[in-house]
Amino acid sequence: MEFGAKKLLNNRLSMSENKKYDQIYPDIKDWPIYHLSEDRSNFIKEIDDFTLNRIAAKKTDELVNMIATTVYMERSRIKEESWKVDPPNDRVFWKKISYKLFNKAFEKDEKEAKVVVDELLGKIIHRYSTEIVGTFKIPTFRFARRFLTLFFSRLLNAAANKNWARLFGRKYSLYDKLKLHGELDTVRELFKHGTVIVVPTHFSNLDSILVGYAMDEMLGLPSFSYGAGLNLYNSGIAAYFMNRLGAYRVDRRKKNPIYLETLKAMSKLSIQRGVNSLFFPGGTRSRSGSLEKKLKMGLIGTAVEAQRALCQEGKKEKIFIVPLVMSYHFVLEAKYLIEQHLLITGKEKYIKTPDDFYSIRKLLRFAWQFFTAKSEIVLSFGKPFDVLGNFVDKNGVSYDKFQHPLNIADYFESNGKVVEDLQRENEYTQMLADIIATRYHIENIVLSSHIVAFVGFNLLKEMHPRFDVYGLMRLPEEDFSFQFKDFVAATAQLQQKLFELEKNGKLKLSDQVYLPADQLVRQGIEYLGIYHTEKPLMIRKGTNLIESEDFKLLFFYHNRLENYHLDKAVKWEQFVKSENFTIEVV
Repeated sequence: MEFGAKKLLNNRLSMSENKKYDQIYPDIKDWPIYHLSEDRSNFIKEIDDFTLNRIAAKKTDELVNMIATTVYMERSRIKEESWKVDPPNDRVFWKKISYKLFNKAFEKDEKEAKVVVDELLGKIIHRYSTEIVGTFKIPTFRFARRFLTLFFSRLLNAAANKNWARLFGRKYSLYDKLKLHGELDTVRELFKHGTVIVVPTHFSNLDSILVGYAMDEMLGLPSFSYGAGLNLYNSGIAAYFMNRLGAYRVDRRKKNPIYLETLKAMSKLSIQRGVNSLFFPGGTRSRSGSLEKKLKMGLIGTAVEAQRALCQEGKKEKIFIVPLVMSYHFVLEAKYLIEQHLLITGKEKYIKTPDDFYSIRKLLRFAWQFFTAKSEIVLSFGKPFDVLGNFVDKNGVSYDKFQHPLNIADYFESNGKVVEDLQRENEYTQMLADIIATRYHIENIVLSSHIVAFVGFNLLKEMHPRFDVYGLMRLPEEDFSFQFKDFVAATAQLQQKLFELEKNGKLKLSDQVYLPADQLVRQGIEYLGIYHTEKPLMIRKGTNLIESEDFKLLFFYHNRLENYHLDKAVKWEQFVKSENFTIEVV
């Protein structure tokens, strides 16, 4: 097997080298997001008009009910979950809206009610659009770029030297820790032919920082428009920067239809203006640790609508979708996320762990562990496609499955003319979401830590075949113990299946996966246990036994290889025997 693995490794492209690119647009004033910010007031008016026209097309009684529902939900939000960032006049504003709605729209004739409803809708939409649309200030961006580069560089050098006195010794950068792979040259070329939308997987609150750094400092791309949770603006320092770095604000407390339509209008019109966008279509961090399968339709649909609108205007600019898969050996919030997943899916009475990502102490500890370790974070930029899921070349030309070039405007035509058809576009949106989720699994780069976690949890399941996941979580950790040689043998079987999947284009493997199985197991266990106090897997000192101190974390990291149908790739039962638990001192 080892000879075969070496042969496969020699025949594939190494994933160990980074290439640093020059900026596509060296002058920040050429960036689309800067142009949008400079025209912010007109852009807000554009959002207001578009949203009002779309919503106001409904019947008057439907609009009255929509506003009434919005008022109720907003007043409940203020009462139950108010934030520091909320406007000081929030309560007064919604009180006035409520008063005017119930006194001047209810029980009025159609014409009178319509006038009042349109006025109220205009005020609500404008309030939302003003809140959502951010700004982009060049001095703030330059400062943030320098600060992040300096911060990560200082931290990395301190960790690498293991001595604060040598802080200014040999120079390292985050560039040495982030590994970028995939269609990098094609992605850069596509900026000449249209608007690029990057859709990453989402595992950590660090994702936005790392992706932003990689695309700016390493790929040389102009800044993207991206959504930032309004809760981030509760901190004065964070709010200052977020307000000036091109982020648009997303308030996940607001789920009423008027807010959601305004948010989607902002995204659609921004993309239509040529502003490159980044959003997490999973909507939130993956609680289970698995790659996202079901994606949120809202923002994905805005890309489809924007492309149709460009075609209606007779423009040749296209919109390109680039899936991005983040691969971590360990995730900062893993313990919190998996407990949330188990609580939601199992309805079990787990003790909720606070999501203290914003603890400076915890963040610095995580960063220190990351920079001290030999491990890296891998960003896999997938093969780009248009909004209908057709792959594109570096010139932006779309091709069907037979490699014939095609015209995307044809997809939006009815009777020879490009027209709006929301039902058809909803179907396109669902199709696009499915394609993105499928590409996540294909572009996924498997790390050694993913493999050992998958092997470990499946061995645990085989030991207790009558238990479901929630039953396994309640077991004492001392119930898990396997001899190193058996763990290695199971890993070797899994490796063979992974080699086959990569050969068939079903996923991608890091160089680590081509190590001899015993080396892979040692490395994977080491990387998996770098950050967590309670180790998902560990080799007991002085023995040949592999054990676990936290089944929940083991389950979380195991889930990265979920959905590849690997359960039957290994004959698990042959490794679960009583003699496997005999301790041999090494």
